Amino acid sequence: MLKIKRSIDIAAGRKLAELVLKNCKVINVFSGGIVEGDIAIDRGKIIGIGEYEGKKEIDLEGKYVAPGLIDAHVHIESSLVSPCQFARAVVARGTTTVIADPHEIANVCGLSGLGYMLNATNNMPLDVFFMIPSCVPATSYETSGAVLSAKEIELMITHERVLGLGEVMNYPAVINAEKEIVSKIKIAKTNKKIIDGHGPAISGKELNAYVVAEIKTDHECSNEKEMIDRLERGMYIAIREGTAAKNLEALIKVVTLQNERRCMFCTDDRHPEDIISSGHIDNNVRLAIKHGIDPIVAIRMATLNPAECYKLDRLGAIAPGYAADIIVFDNLENFSIEQVFKAGKLVGMEGKADFDGKAINGEKVENTVNIRNMGKTDLEMPLETGIANVIKVLPHSLLTEKIVRRVDLDDRGLFQSHKDSDILKLVVVERHNATGNIGLALVENFHLKNGAIASTVAHDSHNVIVIGDNDEDIMLAINEVKRTQGGITICSKGKVLRTLELPIAGLILKLTMEEVVDVLKEMLNIAYSKLNVNREIDPFMTLSFLALPVIPEIKLTDMGLFDVGKFKLIDINVD
Repeated sequence: MLKIKRSIDIAAGRKLAELVLKNCKVINVFSGGIVEGDIAIDRGKIIGIGEYEGKKEIDLEGKYVAPGLIDAHVHIESSLVSPCQFARAVVARGTTTVIADPHEIANVCGLSGLGYMLNATNNMPLDVFFMIPSCVPATSYETSGAVLSAKEIELMITHERVLGLGEVMNYPAVINAEKEIVSKIKIAKTNKKIIDGHGPAISGKELNAYVVAEIKTDHECSNEKEMIDRLERGMYIAIREGTAAKNLEALIKVVTLQNERRCMFCTDDRHPEDIISSGHIDNNVRLAIKHGIDPIVAIRMATLNPAECYKLDRLGAIAPGYAADIIVFDNLENFSIEQVFKAGKLVGMEGKADFDGKAINGEKVENTVNIRNMGKTDLEMPLETGIANVIKVLPHSLLTEKIVRRVDLDDRGLFQSHKDSDILKLVVVERHNATGNIGLALVENFHLKNGAIASTVAHDSHNVIVIGDNDEDIMLAINEVKRTQGGITICSKGKVLRTLELPIAGLILKLTMEEVVDVLKEMLNIAYSKLNVNREIDPFMTLSFLALPVIPEIKLTDMGLFDVGKFKLIDINVD
């Protein structure tokens, strides 16, 4: 009662607010207009807009203010840093709320991984809400470190920061109404929670079957038709601009005044160097404006729209009673954020965070690389005809293309790299239970020469994935990430050139994002200049998605070569 009376008295001008931002140009995401005036803030909440006096006043001298930005779908683990360091980087760039899906660490550590993420995101000037991973593992055609059944999901779904069921990647299971996924969907619906989608390429009656399960969002649209199909069925579309997957330019032209309220922005998977150099959701907003979207519409897509989609009451707008999550910027074209307020406190200035990032103890999610001893013969790839199904990498995309190529064989009928060929060996080694599973495939358009790159970041089961043109360096790279208990490494001519160690679940390290960027820049330079990797791809992000069997067209798991369209394992040999 006293809090309500205090707020009313301040709003009416009878009492001073704790803080007043003076002389603002306020972006009103409800009306689409701009209101000039002061913003009164008290106890982390916006009290009113107009003429106000406060115990503390900051003159913004006519600069624009807008609500803090919201990332509608992100995997924090893809930043490679701990949640607190992730927060320091994105808050400084205007993101004050994220909807996180921790299925990366859940695939490795199960409920222990979820517990780590919940604990690590407490008491930060970034609101982190979670979607409980629906597909751990993503399919039955790979080996993960854990399984999250309907029973485990039911244990977590009522947590106050859990908004619903994470991206339903096993869309064939939904379309076929398989018992386990239907049980998970029912748990979410019973608890009045949201269900996120992940349904690339599905259409027609299959899309109807997917949507009728009350799957509300999709961030996997890669072309106009997919986006329109889903908008017409009432879904929200999160337009993604990540590191490997950049869909904004292709999709933004679909956004109109009639449908923009169903559109929002997400990053999904964004590497640290991109966050530091180009930004986070602020980058999505800038790109949308560049491609002709009205600046206020672009800001609404990054604020009010996701807040309403995910039922985040009192977030996403500057209005009485809303959280005082506010960004300050100079003009609507460049959208360069100068100050960030979270719950009325200044937490970012000129791209720098104004708070510390202290990591929590991660012992329960360390020492997760468990590989059976391997020998050189484990990497041998016998091919019966010399004609093989090959994974073709596509620039700036998570999609791959299934192609058929004639390849070189040695006198024993084993695949061998040729110096004039762009066909490389891809290996996925199960790393959770030492099962000995090893998947082998061939890749085109990676361009790597004289070495190998390995990583324990291999979506979504996060086994060891390695690509190379010779078995000696491939084996060296596998042993290196085993030694470091997780990481990304580059090897060439029998030497380890550089390793980024990722001790937390094989996904996360304990450095600041700026420190990680320095290491990754060095490694990117090595990959491009010494190993001749295709400069049209991010080698580490692209490699990590070559093991994801829910994004078309063809991928590799520890169980073998997987055709996503047919949703089954296929032979590498072509008759």
